[in-house]
Amino acid sequence: MKICDYLREGNFSLSFEFFPPKDEKGKIQLFQTLDRLLKFSPTFVSITYGAGGSTRDRTFNTVKEIKEKYNLTVMPHLTCVAHDKKEVLEILETYKEIGIENILALRGDQPKDAPKKGFCKYAVDLVRLIKEYFGKHFCIGVACYPEGHQEAKSLEEDIDHLKEKLEAGADFAITQMFFDNSYFFRFKELLIKKGINVPILVGVMPITNFKQIKKFADMCGATIPLDLAKKLSEVQDKPEEVFKIGVDYAIKQCEELLDFGVDGFHIYTLNKAEAAENILEALKDKIFSPGKRF
Repeated sequence: MKICDYLREGNFSLSFEFFPPKDEKGKIQLFQTLDRLLKFSPTFVSITYGAGGSTRDRTFNTVKEIKEKYNLTVMPHLTCVAHDKKEVLEILETYKEIGIENILALRGDQPKDAPKKGFCKYAVDLVRLIKEYFGKHFCIGVACYPEGHQEAKSLEEDIDHLKEKLEAGADFAITQMFFDNSYFFRFKELLIKKGINVPILVGVMPITNFKQIKKFADMCGATIPLDLAKKLSEVQDKPEEVFKIGVDYAIKQCEELLDFGVDGFHIYTLNKAEAAENILEALKDKIFSPGKRF
């Protein structure tokens, strides 16, 4: 199934993001997590791609195994910053051969020790390449940033870059994690002013490990509200309390986003099921209401 076709019908989307496991223990955990989350009937799942293509084979193998074992719609992430054009086309061809119809097209971060620069400077270059060589075979997702990409001069400039990706052939976008909904509401207003009207799936990152998520947030420029950060810092060495505060906050954040009328949630699971389960169980009456089926 092409994700864009599903979204075009106005359906609410629920999806989960996983990373490719490094070893057999990690693989067992991933599939145990997926088994637990299948009860929520996800629209699709996505598999991340390591910096500079460091997980190229592991990402492909994970995508292939999930597709074959569960018959789910699987969307691989693909970064182009450290690949040449031939390598990217080879990767895309292998996905086409196993029946993959959706790609999340990303620039990616250049690893410090990477031996070479890739063919693309921006994600829009990858989007154009996919459209040029594969036409309409792939539905293309891209990233967007409610608080602006950390390398952009302004949020408005970053939205212009998003518009370029959409005009080049991208079909929908998934947001970077954010913890203050006011940034998303402002972002949506600016999209409307720019004439951008494509499905925007909200990336949801429950804070279950404050030190870890704070590091992620610092890297991508996501703001953690001061009152939330204060509560979490006071209990950061008490995992159960951090988990409860983080999940409760995510539930309230998602409730407000549902009332706003978002197109869907893309939950960053970190290959663990419990936080996603708790959030979705709390939201099931809202998500399963008429008009928000999945």
